[in-house]
Amino acid sequence: MTNIEEESISLGQVFDKKSGFNSETGIYHSLVHLSEDDKIPTQPNLDTATYVLSQFPHPDQAEFRVALIDSSTHEQVTYARLDRSIRALAAGLYHGLGVRKGDVVFVLSPNSILYPTISLAVLSIGAVLTTANPLNTAAEIAKQVQDSGAKLAIAAPEEMHKLVPTGLPTLVTSYSKEYDNALTIQELVENCEPLKVPEAKPVQSDTAAILYSSGTTGTSKGVVLTHSNLISIMKLLKWSVNKSNSQNDVFLCFIPMFHIYGLAFFALGMFCSGTTTVIMQRFDFRNMLEAIQNYKINNIPAVPPVILGLVKYPGGTHDLSSLRRVGSGAAPLSKEVADGFREKFPWVELRPGYGLTESSGAATFFVSKDEAKARSASSGRLIPCFSAKVVDVETGLTLPPYKQGELLLKSPTIMKEYLGNEEATAATFDSDRWLKTGDLCYIDGNGYLYIVDRIKELIKHNGYQVAPAELEAILLSHPHILDAAVIPVEDEEAGQIPMAYVVKPSGSDLTEERVIQFVAEQVAPYKKIRRVRFIGAIPRSAAGKILRRQLLQSNQGVLSKL
Repeated sequence: MTNIEEESISLGQVFDKKSGFNSETGIYHSLVHLSEDDKIPTQPNLDTATYVLSQFPHPDQAEFRVALIDSSTHEQVTYARLDRSIRALAAGLYHGLGVRKGDVVFVLSPNSILYPTISLAVLSIGAVLTTANPLNTAAEIAKQVQDSGAKLAIAAPEEMHKLVPTGLPTLVTSYSKEYDNALTIQELVENCEPLKVPEAKPVQSDTAAILYSSGTTGTSKGVVLTHSNLISIMKLLKWSVNKSNSQNDVFLCFIPMFHIYGLAFFALGMFCSGTTTVIMQRFDFRNMLEAIQNYKINNIPAVPPVILGLVKYPGGTHDLSSLRRVGSGAAPLSKEVADGFREKFPWVELRPGYGLTESSGAATFFVSKDEAKARSASSGRLIPCFSAKVVDVETGLTLPPYKQGELLLKSPTIMKEYLGNEEATAATFDSDRWLKTGDLCYIDGNGYLYIVDRIKELIKHNGYQVAPAELEAILLSHPHILDAAVIPVEDEEAGQIPMAYVVKPSGSDLTEERVIQFVAEQVAPYKKIRRVRFIGAIPRSAAGKILRRQLLQSNQGVLSKL
């Protein structure tokens, strides 16, 4: 039983058994309680790497059980080899390079079968892991290096040039002619004995990782996660895998491991369940289809743009019959896309969820395929150990089921703080340490969460609030629209009007007027799209979130020219 559950029971709180809502406190509680075996470890001296390694298969099985497969080279890594590699790299970092507890190690690399080894080795010696998007510019990299206080970097050879200006000592993941004098991770793994390290082991309350938020609505901030946060999400991930009977699934990873979604799932968490993961270095739709076919993939944690791509995929070129489960996270999945996916792939369980970097990943989840199918617009129920509030955006008062307000969360997975940013930390937590998510939502009478949109992204039209996500879902239901995004445009009379950016197929004769009419036939007058601009691609983060700020800046540039 978690501290949150104990506190609830000790206070004699009674909540509705269908929704989880306590009318006295205004708190929604998870309707799932963990068994003794599934409870989150509370030993204060436990660290993330020690916990993950303790969950590896028994040594007799570890020599043969495959943990990782490289989708392009077909190289396989067993659990036994992974264990040896983690311990060897940890020894090399600690004894050879002097990395100590609290030192920040900066990782700049696309997905690879080395990423889990690097992550767990860094965590095992009490160093702090910070990861970056390989698409970031040298200036953005330099800013994160400085902000995080990194002492050492590990980079893929093709990304090394971005770190040279920082002067940060850097290891490369593999040999490169351009950097032939640089020490490689492979050399450390192959030449270092897996010695015991270190003397001062990390504890649950120590900082484990600093992950940078995507910055889609503001300046990117360093999210400080402790070993306790990561161990908690690892245990809950293991619970969800077992609950959905996915222990023997073959997973496909194209979610970037620098993001909390990919890090929690594939660089750390899936090893706790003994699963096999096929790793793609970067996402490519055709390569994904080939990997599903060639490796008989059963389970894909995905993002909405990938699910939309599968809905639009004409089929017939690849055998996808092995698929059994597809998850969706990192951004809202519309009801229309979810329904389209289930109609096209009726044998596949589609299970959307909701989470944030600040919550170390998932906060809601669908346990049953039937409940997910019956509630296509929902992101599932609170997972164990989570509590939630829905508060009025203006008054801050808690709201009952079906009333829209801002979602607040509390759980053992919630971040410690934003690195070196007391102002942002204070603005994100209320006085009782409830995390303000910034998402407009409601929870129904059965405890299912429905995300409406980001509060900051709502369009204010003649006093009405218009959710871009609702209009985007309608646009994506058009057969000649491949992708879409909606932003606000300032208007003298209405305050703001909705404008759509639309991606259409090559050769399509779709016009602005037809797009406007298509939406107008399905929404109230104040929600109508007023302008349309066709574009080659919608800018998105690596996790699939629409980068509205780029569209807003682009639109301002166009208007200034006019």
